[in-house]
Amino acid sequence: MLVPKGTIVAVADGEKFNLFSNTGDETAPALTAMPEVDVENVNKGSGASHQSSSANPDDSQASEDGFAGGIADLLNKRVLDGKISDLIIIAAPRTLGELRKSYHKKLSEVLRGEIPKDLTGHAVHDIEKTIAAA
Repeated sequence: MLVPKGTIVAVADGEKFNLFSNTGDETAPALTAMPEVDVENVNKGSGASHQSSSANPDDSQASEDGFAGGIADLLNKRVLDGKISDLIIIAAPRTLGELRKSYHKKLSEVLRGEIPKDLTGHAVHDIEKTIAAA
């Protein structure tokens, strides 16, 4: 996958979220970590099908879904504010599914790719290799 310079790479799962910026060139991305951001847990419909019940006795899945909703809100806001013009999202498959439910139309327009893989906590080199192989 080609990654234009300045592309923002979002790496997420149901509990962690990191942002990176490509400071390298299109064919040889070099990801630089961006400052950590606080993600608000959003429960506006996200995870509504995962209420606590005998089939799902705890709120952990609903909490993870709400976290994904918060990530989507944050990314949507940055895209609408003009802070993100190219975006790649790498997320655990379930988290990616929850994120997609909340993409704004403008976010979809700047989205350069999605990779359904959990790479939170992995070294930057591993993330760069995964993008290059995509």
